[in-house]
Amino acid sequence: MRFADIGQQLRAYRLESGLRAEEIAARLGVSRAALYRYEKGEVIKLDTIRRLAELLKISPLSLLGIGVEYFSRPIAFQERLRQVEEQSDQILQVGGAVCYQTSTEAFDGALAEAWAEAADAAPERVAARAAADQAMGLLTARKKLHQSRRASIISMLSEASLRRFLTEGVAGGLAVSERTRTRCRLAARAEAESIASLMESVPIGLQIGLLAGEPAGNFLVLRGRERAHVCTSPFPPDLTASAAVGVGTITAADEAVTVHQRVAETAWRQALKGPAAAARVRDLIREVGPRQ
Repeated sequence: MRFADIGQQLRAYRLESGLRAEEIAARLGVSRAALYRYEKGEVIKLDTIRRLAELLKISPLSLLGIGVEYFSRPIAFQERLRQVEEQSDQILQVGGAVCYQTSTEAFDGALAEAWAEAADAAPERVAARAAADQAMGLLTARKKLHQSRRASIISMLSEASLRRFLTEGVAGGLAVSERTRTRCRLAARAEAESIASLMESVPIGLQIGLLAGEPAGNFLVLRGRERAHVCTSPFPPDLTASAAVGVGTITAADEAVTVHQRVAETAWRQALKGPAAAARVRDLIREVGPRQ
């Protein structure tokens, strides 16, 4: 049994549910101290695993890493994704407008401003601000993790997603002031220019391609020394919890990993790469990107 993985799922549930540690511990019939030990990966009794599976509303097989984990909130999904990335040496990304691990400071700055402004205008301002701060903290943790681990990345971005990103800007669709929306559009342009430069320079351990079509669903294949995971998500990194409608999944099932790996390899063969991809991104910037 992979108790560390079970502990990570338990922590992700605590973040998603909004329940206090004491409440979760009571439902499991354990102490709060035991709950925190379980989150750290200590051995869990079989009867507790059964109760935990009931609490998470999944089968015991899913809890043990054989099934599929489901996430309806971006914050819980981002936390679980961070946990998987912590054990990953290779990352394959299919779809999306950006590769968050390599994104610029302009992206993070615009995102933080947009989320803070939207939270301040929300009916439940304190809760919305806390959720925005938590989400930003998880993204920052993911980026710092990549900077320390330097997992190799092959990212295949979608031209259609990149076009929308340039048109709407960072945190597209979020209700913010025109001043903030302008900053978000300029940040998107800066991000696209950075992507084009990375496509041309091809830094060690990083390859970025451009897909002409849009994938039916975005996904990641993350490979570590002992196991691989597939993550599918409707949540782009600049989507707040308040704007999220969808379900993300994470699984280590061999058949799921094999199928997604094969699709990713086919997509990479078809993707534009190098100077050709960079030139197409710059064409998009000229077509739809805001002027500096």
